[in-house]
Amino acid sequence: MRLACGPDGVDLPGGEDLRVVLYGQPRQEGEGSAGDAAKAEIQRRRLDPAPKAWDLLSIALSVVTADSAVLRDQSADGWTREIELDIAVADAPFWSGQAVALAQALGFLTTDRWTLRFHECGLLPAPPREPIRPAEDCVVLLSGGLDSLVGAIDLAAAGYKPFAVSQTVRGDADKQVDFAAKIGGGLGHLQLNHNANTPGIQEASQRARSLIFITFGVIAATALKAYHDGQEVSLFVCENGFIAINPPLTGGRLGSLSTRTAHPEFFARLQGVLDAAGLRVKITNPYATKTKGEMLKECADQALLRAEAVRSTSCGRFQRFNYRQCGRCVPCQVRRAAFLAWGAAPDTTDYVYAPIGKNDAEHAGFDDVRSVAIALAAVKADGLESWLGHALASPYIQDRAALLGMLERGLGELRALHQSHGVK
Repeated sequence: MRLACGPDGVDLPGGEDLRVVLYGQPRQEGEGSAGDAAKAEIQRRRLDPAPKAWDLLSIALSVVTADSAVLRDQSADGWTREIELDIAVADAPFWSGQAVALAQALGFLTTDRWTLRFHECGLLPAPPREPIRPAEDCVVLLSGGLDSLVGAIDLAAAGYKPFAVSQTVRGDADKQVDFAAKIGGGLGHLQLNHNANTPGIQEASQRARSLIFITFGVIAATALKAYHDGQEVSLFVCENGFIAINPPLTGGRLGSLSTRTAHPEFFARLQGVLDAAGLRVKITNPYATKTKGEMLKECADQALLRAEAVRSTSCGRFQRFNYRQCGRCVPCQVRRAAFLAWGAAPDTTDYVYAPIGKNDAEHAGFDDVRSVAIALAAVKADGLESWLGHALASPYIQDRAALLGMLERGLGELRALHQSHGVK
């Protein structure tokens, strides 16, 4: 599928299957749109991001819109999509030189085949007359999830002054605001939403969501006073190592069941693009070798964590279950195992499926629970290395021994959870 993405009034090569209006509203029925509200909020706050950060935002908005518009079940194999994007940017020659690198990063992230072409006349707003340049020294993504909550708490406790950036998601927006207000005496906070809107049925897998979230972080990082003073700014993306690596639990858990939103290879590939663009923003996951349970146990403010942890969201199906956490998907199982390992506060989360070990017809259909159980059995029978296969074979993987240890400990947390529920 081919999408042409640019501001209203920009002429792009014809022949597209979908026209996407960036930073505006559709002009006619059958068009898509994205980014209007995000641009308005950035300008309302009088932030002054770097020009290439604006271009990266145009690219990320185009990608997330395509990720929604192109249905996987209509592809040849029912999963892998062929996606072509014509994108209007301010510096087309530069981005044309990065088209292959970006396509490779996106291919790893979404397991699709991407072709990117760049054209002039993309949006580049004039700087505000009196820009506000926040005084914070770093940026932290604050999703409303448990890991980002721990990360923001730890950064503030360590003496950083983080600027919190959230991707507004229905069901989590108020939570994000509340967390930011309670951490470190109150964090500077920017909430943005891509508002990608496409006609017809939308693809549910959302494999590209981390690109737009990180791009929001880049926008904020390049607007800080520290960045304008010539410093490099750290962008903290806090995710436990087990979910970041997210090794396929079984041979059949490929595609949407093993997402790569915080995988070190994706981060490294995207970092290469940022470096080439001269964007002095360093993507950092300080918990790459920590399990979720270890993050909770080692959190610097245990009182705040005990008060707020249960309010966080981990579920991959949160909206599908009417803003309740299902309790049985892999992220929910990792969350529940972490609470069990932590032991400092009861997990009173209102799970749709609280018991996961019942031996009845309904629970027999819990594919994610069964997949974890199969993985645990495989590791016990054949060892960790045999089960992992090529999961750590990436040339971008560093400190393989530390990651192996983390994965083994993460499986240990899941094993304790399954034993506590009598999963067979």
